[in-house]
Amino acid sequence: MIENSTIWVVSDVDGTLMDHSYDLTPAKETIKTLQKLSIPVILCTSKTASEVKVIRKELNLTDPYIVENGAAIYGESLRSVNGKIILGKKYEFLEEILNFISKEINYKLIPLNNLTDQEATKLTGLKGNSLNLMRDRHWSMPFLNPPSFLEERINICCKKFKVDIFKGNRMSHLLSSNSNKGKAINALKKYSNNQNIQIIGLGDSPNDLPLLLNSDFRIVIPGIEGPNLNLLGQLRDMEFILASEPNGYGWKNEINRLINKLELI
Repeated sequence: MIENSTIWVVSDVDGTLMDHSYDLTPAKETIKTLQKLSIPVILCTSKTASEVKVIRKELNLTDPYIVENGAAIYGESLRSVNGKIILGKKYEFLEEILNFISKEINYKLIPLNNLTDQEATKLTGLKGNSLNLMRDRHWSMPFLNPPSFLEERINICCKKFKVDIFKGNRMSHLLSSNSNKGKAINALKKYSNNQNIQIIGLGDSPNDLPLLLNSDFRIVIPGIEGPNLNLLGQLRDMEFILASEPNGYGWKNEINRLINKLELI
């Protein structure tokens, strides 16, 4: 399907397609509309493949999906590459890098997977088996957001170790410099061998910046307390749409407006 489509919807999940109570209901009817129009809905998230499989099943999605902040692409239709395209480095390698950075800045950076169940639930709202799915991580290293005064020193370390850090609303993500959401979009476009694709990109936090920069239509989804000001600052010289409602309600409203504007219905 992606090979024959001229428009893709590429969407972040947490805080964008759904709120932090993980309610997918607001976007479901709009996704059905997109499917009738043969427009792929490509989830592009920091979540693991195990987590996204559950979401895809609930939404009845069959399109490829980008996980771990762009470190890997999976999909049943990616047959010629055994169902996956890997851009990132292995979790164990990134864990070593995080430890090196911690020593250099003299501050312990704590991986998400090292939290107790209680700590992880408090941070993410996930419980039980959902925590196991979250921890099934292979190509990226999420960790607790460090104090802002350390960011400059951490960025210097990133250049040394050839990695990047993308800051989300609730945690930061360490990735190899070969992977991010934007690079994953371009890798999927290359795989599809379709050069005439317009991307409708939706995100809510700074770790979605590579996604939005590689989109033709950029939609910023605010949270309950408003949009992420850091993300807006990074997009200030670019054209983008700021949704008028938060999370999935903003998602469905702006997608519906855009497909009407583009006369796709």
